Amino acid sequence: MYIVIVGGGKVGFYLAKGLIDEGHEVLIIERDRNDPHRSEDIAEELGSEVVLRGDGCEAATQAEAGVARADILIAVTGEDEDNLVACQVAKNCFNVPRAIARINNPKNEAIFKLLGIDTTVSATSVILAYIEQELPTHHLVPLLTLRGGGLEMVDVRIPERSPAVGKALRDLSLPESAIVSLVVDSSGVARLPTADMVLHAEDELVAVTSPEMEGALREALTGLSDTAARPA
Repeated sequence: MYIVIVGGGKVGFYLAKGLIDEGHEVLIIERDRNDPHRSEDIAEELGSEVVLRGDGCEAATQAEAGVARADILIAVTGEDEDNLVACQVAKNCFNVPRAIARINNPKNEAIFKLLGIDTTVSATSVILAYIEQELPTHHLVPLLTLRGGGLEMVDVRIPERSPAVGKALRDLSLPESAIVSLVVDSSGVARLPTADMVLHAEDELVAVTSPEMEGALREALTGLSDTAARPA
């Protein structure tokens, strides 16, 4: 697989290193804006064939990088605007099959999706989600938006006072669009769910649901409505 990475900072460098170790062909586009020797350092560490000095937002640079034959373009600079433009150029000018953008400000995620970016990754959103999971009023954490299907993968923790405790999955009023795909008990043992599986407090369920049914799924598994789940 040929993967082009826009941005050769720490995220881009270690991502490239990991992908190369897995046997992929990788090229980093780095413009040396913050460090005039960054592309040279990358070439010294990973090889000169792995880095191209230039602006990954420009079509000419992407053409030189061979984005037209790339399977994936990943934009991981520290600027959301640059990541958006790099992905749009790759999609619109070179028809790259998949464009992935790092988002530094979670508020920009909706804009990226609206403009057709396939996948967005926000470390801030992930960290905030898991912090919220530790709060007594939060028990549902979005994990992944599934491409093309309008579905999300979520992690739901069963609180002690949930009406689902002691009930089998078949007896729960789950939304029709929600499917429980994995159950992890409090000891960390993961099991594939069955209709007769009985839920216990502190079980974690991985489920697939439509975004509009998240609230109904939360209420069925935790007893908390959307309103109750939000702190005042």
